[in-house]
Amino acid sequence: MEVRPGGLDTPQVVALLAAHVEDMRRYSPPESVHTLDLDRLRAPDLTFWSAWEGEEVLGCGALRELDPRHGELKSMRTAPEHRGRGVGSLVLEHLVATARSRGYARLSLETGSPDEFAPARRLYARRGFVECGPFGPYAADDFSVFMTFDLSAEVGASPDSP
Repeated sequence: MEVRPGGLDTPQVVALLAAHVEDMRRYSPPESVHTLDLDRLRAPDLTFWSAWEGEEVLGCGALRELDPRHGELKSMRTAPEHRGRGVGSLVLEHLVATARSRGYARLSLETGSPDEFAPARRLYARRGFVECGPFGPYAADDFSVFMTFDLSAEVGASPDSP
């Protein structure tokens, strides 16, 4: 498995993101769906990566700069047939490392509150993300869970530190 920059122009990633949007719309009302379309994922404040094994896309994720010290995770998705293989962890670790290299002190995300989002919330919690209030452009919403991770607390810590 390898994480590569980009991929938005490949049919595999386009299909993965279309399935992502479809699921978000299935489990949340329209006003609570915060997914980004392909054009928005190409915006200058976002960097997109995709995880691959050979010619097969396994997952993806993006990092959005909210300000010079605060980043946001966007479009985290693992292809259903590859769940349970560590794809989400691989992409998340890549995004956290990139955020740290950019000098962000904080990394935040918005995910869903319905049960279908529980695996994602567990992944983020295992990595050290904690629930917080709305940030950036978001407002309180019963269908959203907001989480944040203090990158400055990890300075000098090894990836295997508790």
